[in-house]
Amino acid sequence: MGMMRQYELVDRVRSYNPNTDEDLLNRAYVYAMRAHGTQKRASGDPFFAHPLEVAAILTDLKLDDATIVAAVLHDTVEDTAATLEEIETMFGPDIRRLVDGLTKIKKLDLVSKKAAQGENFRKLLLAIVDDIRVLLVKLADRLHNMRTLHFVPPEKRLRIAEETIEIYAPLAGRMGMQELREELEELSFRHIKPEAHATVTKRLEEVTEREGKVIGEIEDDLKDKLAASGIQAEVFGRRKRPYSIWKKMERKSVSFEQLSDIFGFRVIVEKPEDCYRVLGIVHMTWPMVPGRYKDYISTPKQNDYRSIHTTVVGPGHSRVELQIRTDNMDRIAEYGIAAHAHYKDGRAGEPISLADESRAYQWLRRTVDLLAEGDSPEEFLEHTKLELFHDQVFCFTPKGRLIALPRGATPIDFAYAVHTDVGNSAVGAKINGRIAPLLTELQNGDEVEITRADGQAPPAAWESLVVTGKARAAIRRATRVAVRRQYAGLGRQILERAFSRAERAFSDEKLKAALKRLARNTVDDVLAAVGRGEMYSGDVVKAVYPDLEPEKRGSADGKPGAAVSGKGWFELRQGENLKFKLPGEAPDNAIPIRGLGGDLPVRFAPHGGAVPGDRIVGILTPGEGVTIYPIQSPALAAFDNEPDRWLDVRWDLDDKAPQRFPARIALKSINEPGSLAQITTTIAEHDGNIDSVAMNRPNQDFTDVTIDLTVWDLKHLSAIISELREKRVISRVERVVG
Repeated sequence: MGMMRQYELVDRVRSYNPNTDEDLLNRAYVYAMRAHGTQKRASGDPFFAHPLEVAAILTDLKLDDATIVAAVLHDTVEDTAATLEEIETMFGPDIRRLVDGLTKIKKLDLVSKKAAQGENFRKLLLAIVDDIRVLLVKLADRLHNMRTLHFVPPEKRLRIAEETIEIYAPLAGRMGMQELREELEELSFRHIKPEAHATVTKRLEEVTEREGKVIGEIEDDLKDKLAASGIQAEVFGRRKRPYSIWKKMERKSVSFEQLSDIFGFRVIVEKPEDCYRVLGIVHMTWPMVPGRYKDYISTPKQNDYRSIHTTVVGPGHSRVELQIRTDNMDRIAEYGIAAHAHYKDGRAGEPISLADESRAYQWLRRTVDLLAEGDSPEEFLEHTKLELFHDQVFCFTPKGRLIALPRGATPIDFAYAVHTDVGNSAVGAKINGRIAPLLTELQNGDEVEITRADGQAPPAAWESLVVTGKARAAIRRATRVAVRRQYAGLGRQILERAFSRAERAFSDEKLKAALKRLARNTVDDVLAAVGRGEMYSGDVVKAVYPDLEPEKRGSADGKPGAAVSGKGWFELRQGENLKFKLPGEAPDNAIPIRGLGGDLPVRFAPHGGAVPGDRIVGILTPGEGVTIYPIQSPALAAFDNEPDRWLDVRWDLDDKAPQRFPARIALKSINEPGSLAQITTTIAEHDGNIDSVAMNRPNQDFTDVTIDLTVWDLKHLSAIISELREKRVISRVERVVG
């Protein structure tokens, strides 16, 4: 196919608009041809062929001169040396505005499924509302790009097709341009699901071959019936498009064979009242299918679509879907908003009154006005029901910034979409002014306010709970940093104590000087390695003070002894078996321990925990941090031969922010109804928090119950135990130390 000639373009416009400004069209043709010069498209055709094809599509929609000219010029500012000023001088402010709007929304092509999508969609709508013709050119531009998509590199094809089916096809539908919408969907479907497309197309052809005759029969039959009643009507039969068939199969999960309405018929009459007469005749001739009758004449769709739909069981028991409408309704159904686009004729640049506008355009206007004000998102979505993005939710910051997120997103995703720092420091959320959990699923139009706290790190568990990649990556990064910070903090505590035992000064400078000997790059690396248990404190002391006399190092054979490697408080006083030392104060330089989520990587004994008031000891496990055991824990025996892993630890409680700690109790209860309820009620009444309950019934009379709970301290735990001992249904209560 050769490129469209100048006179052909003018002829096409003249065919529906005898008053066209031929001179204007000619000037635009020549200007764009020169501007694009020898540029080529991916297909090898001259680039200039593309804007011409777009203009041709718009002549099918019978659009005004300014729109056709804007189509011819729409790529010049973006891709050539042309400027908006030059276009204004040559073609006037109206056309300049159209070309500018198109240049702006060119950027929209970079979106699809990214956080920027909402912002871009907003820009698109703002550009369109300024002048609906911008959208018409954009849709025609997209249609031509889709028709030539096979020339584009494969990796780009899918992205463009997905964006078309997600944004442009629904937008064309919203504007009532059915024909265009269907072709856009069809072309996208072919690229996104080639196998499905091929299968459905093949089946459609088989059916048409088999039942093609029926179409003609039904057309004639209908015409005769209507003529007999004195109604002038045109009847067209048509086959549905593969995409709409496939979508129906998906939506109703039915097989191709079960689909009833592969063929549709359109009956076009003169006047609205004729539509109802046709409906009467059709329903009296053939049985109607219940539930399939819809009257969009009495209640038009939001995009101005008007028609009566009904399905009847026609000749040969085939289901026949009918659309009954007037000629005028048909034009609006095909061209949608484009059918109203003649509004600018002869009134270049004049604003138009709402009375002249189609409902679809009013919908768009309202949508955009609300978007632009951004103050009442609920209202915005309420009025518009933006089904356009069925798999997205649009939320707003308190300042009205639009954040588009995938369905299922939570305030955590929202916080990261606003900014990584907001996500990392998020501790709470308000949705529409009410406090809500951070894991609430966000709805369209929610206004989300994130509460932040400094020095907060996101819990690692969030990673599996968020739905956006951005949030996931940021949480992973922040958790790594936080964990490393915890290990480095622990390492510093361990080293300070080791150096003070060796009676040597400790400082980051001294550590820096020894980095080479320790084969680490930074002071932080050394601290984290010690905290992780990958490097012993004794070796660090030795690296910093190589001249430390051997006798100071403990044993004569040069192995590091207690004085240096001294990890545990029982090594400080050699010869004493201090594990059974009477409870007293921990050494002054013991590491202070708070609850979980503090600034050290701390866990509590897995079987029984530890609570403030217990004499405690820490065991360093490489890669896992410190586990805190009560001194009487039998599990400690396992570490007897690993003195390097023992750490002095002491409780460090914050009165302003009290924390609970884990403990375990074992009870023997008498089997009678309600005994478990009595136990749990007692614990709850005394402010104990039950984490888990395990029960085992050794015989009919007794049940062994093990309860993991959290308490404030030893006094609290003892009070709960003595309270339980008072209960008649309980024969024994002990604390379990694992």
